[in-house]
Amino acid sequence: VQLQASGGGLVQAGGSLRLSCAASGRTFSRYIMGWFRQAPGKEREYVAAINLSGQSTYYTDSVKGRFTVSRDNAKNTVYLQMTSLKPEDTAVYHCAADGPTTGYYTESYLSRLQSQYHYWGQGTEVTVSS
Repeated sequence: VQLQASGGGLVQAGGSLRLSCAASGRTFSRYIMGWFRQAPGKEREYVAAINLSGQSTYYTDSVKGRFTVSRDNAKNTVYLQMTSLKPEDTAVYHCAADGPTTGYYTESYLSRLQSQYHYWGQGTEVTVSS
């Protein structure tokens, strides 16, 4: 699967952005999807993930209540809606996929998937000004 992220930009603190990640191929619904970010000089951070159906999601603590991950399997796209943005959210955001697979994956499983994503898209840059 090939992934193409978009939607980044410059926004003021408190603002919102929606990132999109479009996937190629016919089996998008069989891939667990994740979002990562990497700020300058920092390690890559696992931000959010969503299971095959979209019924289970995972968020790192720093974005809980502010970010929402969703997917539209008919459009082969996963989204990351970001609200109440903070300067510390500034980073390059990447989408990633793990699969193809089947089954139901819980939040607990998604939280442990950080190092298992096999497919990566190019990043989209998000800058939050104070």
